[in-house]
Amino acid sequence: MRKAFSIFLFLYLLSLPSSYGLAAPTEREPKVKSETAILIDAETGQILFEKEAGKRMYPASLTKILTGIIALEEENLSKVVTVSENATNVDGTSVYLVEGEEIKWKRLIEGLLINSGNDAGVVIAEHLAGSEAAFAEEMNEFAEKKIGVRSSHFTNPHGLFDENNYTTAYDMAKIAQYAMENNTFQTIASTRELEWKGEGWDTTLHNHHKLLREYDGATGIKNGFVQQSGFTLATSAERENRELIVVTLNASTSQEAYEDATQLLDFGFETFTNEKIEQEETFTDE
Repeated sequence: MRKAFSIFLFLYLLSLPSSYGLAAPTEREPKVKSETAILIDAETGQILFEKEAGKRMYPASLTKILTGIIALEEENLSKVVTVSENATNVDGTSVYLVEGEEIKWKRLIEGLLINSGNDAGVVIAEHLAGSEAAFAEEMNEFAEKKIGVRSSHFTNPHGLFDENNYTTAYDMAKIAQYAMENNTFQTIASTRELEWKGEGWDTTLHNHHKLLREYDGATGIKNGFVQQSGFTLATSAERENRELIVVTLNASTSQEAYEDATQLLDFGFETFTNEKIEQEETFTDE
């Protein structure tokens, strides 16, 4: 019996081999100071460089990338929610929400991603799941089933330190890749400045991610810091219709994190090329 199959293969070929599929020869590899790091092609997910990308690490505010994309997928942007007392008492960076304040859902996500508001993260968690703990369960299910990460566990919506709130550079790159496929997320994550008029704060938010202002083609997405995690950074950039994503975890200083990200993005754009090849093959089995 003969079986014929016509298969069109779309292959993304990048220039150099590696243990993950692609990387540069050792002598050309970037010298990354962050404890772990990864560089991927945003379209294909192909790994272009990695340094201990499977090692368990603390993400700090990179946690908010997952919170933000869940918030976008699970609630209407025009929804108005009320701020709880609990949300106003959270530690760390905030957008100074006031108990009882009514705020639109989109504005919460903007405060979460642009100004890294921990209070906005708590409001999102409480609205979607009733509590931070219940929302963490949703985060883990979403990350595993929708995104396909396997080595992460989240316990809160903001990334304040908890030894059980952990990820890897590889998992965080996958989360960032998934989030940046959402046009609204990408728009918010790439916003450099935003006028903010709340009951407790009237100001102009300036995106905490410096490379949005300093790196040609930068499109996002999030930085973070707590003492136990060091400086963490997820960065995306696009040039000539190619988009790359870099994640660096546990840099000693903010400057080192940005230098690592810049070096890896430059390396990716300068070293690798994508070629799309359409090929028809027929296989016969008798």
